[in-house]
Amino acid sequence: MPSRQSFAGRKAMSVALVGATVVGASVLSVSPAAALSWKCKESSKTIDDAGYSGPWGDNWDFTVKNCVARSGSYVYAKSKVSWDAPPWYSGTDLSETFDGAYFRLYIKHADAGADSVLLKRDFDIKSKLAGMDGNGNGSWTSSTVKKKVGGKSAYADGALRLNWDEDGKDIVHYGFSASRSV
Repeated sequence: MPSRQSFAGRKAMSVALVGATVVGASVLSVSPAAALSWKCKESSKTIDDAGYSGPWGDNWDFTVKNCVARSGSYVYAKSKVSWDAPPWYSGTDLSETFDGAYFRLYIKHADAGADSVLLKRDFDIKSKLAGMDGNGNGSWTSSTVKKKVGGKSAYADGALRLNWDEDGKDIVHYGFSASRSV
């Protein structure tokens, strides 16, 4: 018959193994959005700082990658915005560059004529743009949005919505290429 001490040792080892299995399972679990098969389209634009006409270079190069995925009746969308601004913008809060800077993410359905907007979400990205490195480069990825669309096909689209300081205009909409439909 085993001693009481060896039984206690085996019990502790069993508990440790069960704990390790639970920990291992939680580490290996994957969120539903991460396991999706994403379809993306990337496009770029050079955008002039409309509020500045001085001697320094003022064009911003933006790249937007719009992504869509489907799981059953749901469509998911997310976008990544990257920029390359002149280095002299780096280290500023951009309050003298933008009155506002936003990114609008859409889930749309292709219809005859104008496409239907099924969902839109605005993100304030002014502080993200100000977080560029010393060379004027940076990037930001939106959170993932989802919409129940049933059997409809849908795609992701996105646009920068910039309100340049001292340009005499309100928000200007800069569209980028949409993803394909899923």
